[in-house]
Amino acid sequence: MSVETIQFEAAPQASAAEVKAPAQEVAGPVVDARERLRQAETIVYRNTFWAMGAGAIGVPLIDLVAASAVHLKQLKQLADLYGVDFKEGLARKLVAAMLMSLGGVGVGTLATSLLKLIPGIGTGLGMLSLPMALASSTNAIGQVFIMHFEAGGTLLDFNPTRMQDYFKSEFEKAQRHVAELKRKATSPAENKAS
Repeated sequence: MSVETIQFEAAPQASAAEVKAPAQEVAGPVVDARERLRQAETIVYRNTFWAMGAGAIGVPLIDLVAASAVHLKQLKQLADLYGVDFKEGLARKLVAAMLMSLGGVGVGTLATSLLKLIPGIGTGLGMLSLPMALASSTNAIGQVFIMHFEAGGTLLDFNPTRMQDYFKSEFEKAQRHVAELKRKATSPAENKAS
């Protein structure tokens, strides 16, 4: 008996499909998790722009109603992506609790919407600042719920009080991010140069 025969008998060779299968099984969930996170980020990004558009509505308080609808739509899309049961009433309360944790910023957002009632300068100020605030809050809410859902959380076990600091941090990051997006959108000549 030759050495080759002994090796063959002791360790039969696996087919190419059998060799690749375990690698795919290991890589599959990782790729799925990355893809899910990418999709979640896309949902937040898209809804950030929808909220900015809602803030540009020229009718006071209607802009806030539209932004609220965007917040709920975003949360529903994220819940669907993560397979989390969505209850609109609960979602509305959780979003409101998150926004209330901003304190003065939330009051300022309402005041900015009401500024649109003042002809001329009030309308201009409201149209400039409200879209930014609504986009930032939408982005921050999305980031908070991505983190919560990635950790296996649901709407039922979400604790807005525990998430306040993280939400405020994400809101501040979102303000910088949205300002950068606005800067890029309003200076096309600069974008072409880079």
